[in-house]
This record gives sequence, structure tokens and C-alpha cells, in this order.
Amino acid sequence: MDGQTIVALATPPGRSGIGVIRISGSGSLQALRRISSDDSLSPVPRKAFLLPLIDPSDGFLLDETLVTFFKAPNSYTGEDTVEISCHGSPIILRRVLDVVLASGARLAEPGEFTLRALSNGKLNLAQAEAVRDLIDAQSVAAVRQSVRQLKGELSNRLQPIKDQLLDVIVALESSLEFVEDDLPDVQIENIKTKLQSTAETIGEIAATFSSGRLLRDGIRIALVGRPNVGKSSLFNALLGEDRAIVTEVAGTTRDRLHERLIINEIPVSLFDTAGMRETNDVVEKIGVERSKQTMADADLILVLLDGSDVLTEEDSLVIDSVKGLNHLLVVNKIDLPSAAAPVIESAANVLRVSAKTGEGIENLRNSIVDGFRRPGTEAGGFLISDARHYDLLSRSHSEIIESIELLSNHTSEEMVLVGLHNALRSLGEITGETTTEDMLTRIFSTFCIGK
Repeated sequence: MDGQTIVALATPPGRSGIGVIRISGSGSLQALRRISSDDSLSPVPRKAFLLPLIDPSDGFLLDETLVTFFKAPNSYTGEDTVEISCHGSPIILRRVLDVVLASGARLAEPGEFTLRALSNGKLNLAQAEAVRDLIDAQSVAAVRQSVRQLKGELSNRLQPIKDQLLDVIVALESSLEFVEDDLPDVQIENIKTKLQSTAETIGEIAATFSSGRLLRDGIRIALVGRPNVGKSSLFNALLGEDRAIVTEVAGTTRDRLHERLIINEIPVSLFDTAGMRETNDVVEKIGVERSKQTMADADLILVLLDGSDVLTEEDSLVIDSVKGLNHLLVVNKIDLPSAAAPVIESAANVLRVSAKTGEGIENLRNSIVDGFRRPGTEAGGFLISDARHYDLLSRSHSEIIESIELLSNHTSEEMVLVGLHNALRSLGEITGETTTEDMLTRIFSTFCIGK
């Protein structure tokens, strides 16, 4: 950090009831005095007060604002910080930013406020990433997980693991320093037992990633089938609103539609696709190709069949195209006399619904997410949701397992220590003790400007 005072809009751009501008750095109070035309302004820290802002270019009132001053180190960043709540006019906000910049501040980089909080010891890296995840959370469950990480739960779980690993490292390094002979077998077994326990604990934490990833990234689902089987009707039924056009004409949907929804606290990206069939229509042919691409990118494919009609050759081709892919067969129109149901009832992954009446829709919603949940994860337990954390936990686990094998083969302590130091370093990267500057830059580039 260059020590400069930084400023940014902390609320989304656009018109709103309130817009918040955040200033951080040693020049924060000076900037506030400039824009209020009061060189003697000395606000009480952590107490909001009403302050008129004056445009220094013409002396006219710019806005009546609510201001809070946070004196270092008792602020989010650990520096002197000012937060100005203005009326949410883009013109007002832009002018306030211009005046603060003219006072010597500069625009903040993405995530720079949180980076300064990290540098000043207000947060560790795992907590800093939780700030980003909290802002990006798509469900209540994701919010709760982010809050738990922000409060330090992940850091607290990792600390005993790092301490235990460090104890083993110290014991092995001491043996190198003071013992000429090999370690006694009893001591080696004790060390192996400790390392095995440590590896199991790390593995249990890492195993929650499959469930945690769902809360953060969600599931991509593609609705596919031949024309006129009711894909758009099911799309609307799952969303709970009339988003897709539904007609009796086959091939109404010629391009994919995309909407987001939440099913049992899991974010879902739902894609309605063009009907799969051979066609000479140029536009429809493009839609069919996009349907195939959507299928390839999906986590789950719902193959829709018409329960009031016989199973056609086009149906069979669609079913064949998803073999080897994660899919469910969904029989629609069960409110009508059924001809196809007996033919496909023998399949294990068949669900029956009526997009028109809503029958079976709730069961389908549950089946969609149940297939992605992993057994062994306690409801309400803390989950790893960040791929970076999972990768570092996996690396640490692998290094410890390899070190155990080396000990079993009576390999020299120097070789064993290499893996254990690597494991400790990987755990330290999660909370930021051993993270490189390049990695920090990459992580904080994913933050929004005002955070």
C-alpha cells in the first residue's frame, strides 16, 4: 500500500434513496473539511451527525448528508475513515467524489478497503474473502455460511490443526539437531498417529466443499426434449411465473431462455432450450445446436417427455443423447390420458409431473437438489465454499499422507519435513500468513470497488 487516502462509492451505481461514499486514509478528515468548507471540523468518532456539503467551486449547498467518522485504529480498514451518506443522485455522488479527489485522495482499487483491513490486522484473508462472498450470496444459507467465516470460524478450525502440525515439525527438527541415531519406533508411531489424526480432520473439512460449492455457485439445469412436450410450461412452473411463451405450435422456443431461482436454499440457473429435432429451418437449426451446447455445460439435464403421447423416435434420440450425462427423465402432462408412461416407467430416474396443474412439481424441485447433496454433512454445519480453500486443504492433506508413508518407510527426517512444511504453508495461505503478493492481487481483483 502506498499510504494514500482512497475514496470510492460504497453503494451500487445508479439512482437510489441513499448513496454512501467511503474515504479511508490519513487525509480522510482533511477531505471532509474541504467539502464542508469547515477547516475546524472535529467530529466525534463513531457518532453520525448531519453535515451540509458545500460545492467549493461556487459555494452553493450540494447536499444535506449524514456523516460518520471512524478514528484509527477503530475502523473497518484500521485507518481514519469517513462514510458520507448522500441522497442517491448520481450527479451529487459524482460531484462529492470529484471534490474529495481534488483534496489529494485517489480512487480505490477493487477490494482495496478490505485489503487495507487485512494489512492492518483487522481481518485475516479467509475473513476478507467472506466479505466478498457475503456480498455475492444468492441465498439465506449462503449468507449464514459467509457470516460464520467472517466471524472467524474457518480460521478457528484451522488453528489447532496448524498447531498440531507445528508440534510434529518441531519434534522432527529437534531430532535432527540433537539425536545422531534414528528416532525410536515408538516415537515414530506416535508422530504417525498425530499426523493421521491431522490428515483426517483436514479431509473432513475439505469433504464439505461439494455441499458448500452448491450454496455459492449453484446448479446449472437444462430442460431438453422434442418440440411441444411442455418444456416452456415446466420452465414457468419451476419459476412460479410466466417467463417463457407457451403455445400449441411446436417449436415456439427457438433460443434458450435463462432464469435464476432458489430451490431449498440452493441457487439454480435454469435453461429452457429449443426442441430437439431434425429441421431445415435455419433459425430453428441454430436453436437446436445451442440446446446441445447447453446440455454439455449443464450439471443436470431434465429430459422432458409427453405423458399423453407415445414415445417417439425423436424422444428416443434425445434420451440416447444424454447417456453418460447426469440427467432425470420427466414425464409431463400426467393430467391427460397417458400412453407413454407404461413404456418408460421401468426407468429408475423417472419423475411424473403436470406443469399445468402443478402436480409433482414440488417433488421434482426436491429431486433436483437432493442428487447434489452429499451424505455425512451435518445440516447447519460449516462448509467450505471457496475452490481456493478446497485446493489448499487438498494439497495439505496429500502432503501429510505422503509424509506418513515416508515415515513408514524409515525415510530420513529431512525428506519428511519437506512435505510437512508444504502442508503448513498451504494452510497458512488460506488465512493469509503465507500468501504471495500476486495471489493477494488476484483475490482482491474479484471484489467490488467500494469494498
